[in-house]
Amino acid sequence: MISTLALHFFLLSGPPPEGGGGGLAGLFLPFLLVFVVFYFFIIRPQKKREDTRKAMIEAVKKGDRIVTIGGVHATVTKVDENSVLAQVDDNVKLRFDKNAVASVVTKD
Repeated sequence: MISTLALHFFLLSGPPPEGGGGGLAGLFLPFLLVFVVFYFFIIRPQKKREDTRKAMIEAVKKGDRIVTIGGVHATVTKVDENSVLAQVDDNVKLRFDKNAVASVVTKD
């Protein structure tokens, strides 16, 4: 049934248009449009989020309250090049990689 329907559609559609279609521009235009949409809706916003996260991590300083990606809440006591030393509780300090900092908590 489906093949008969497809055959009738093919026969009723008529001959192909003269001139060959649209050439190379007609072939690549849909791919170009998909790439542009992909760039503006996925790549560009992700890049902006990554840049703001890098800026936040570089701005961490002593005394800031942080939350790690594991959910640990702590106060920064020392900042090194690649890590932070954070006080979790009285006499409990943990060293975290800077990339483990999920957010800096601000007091309102």
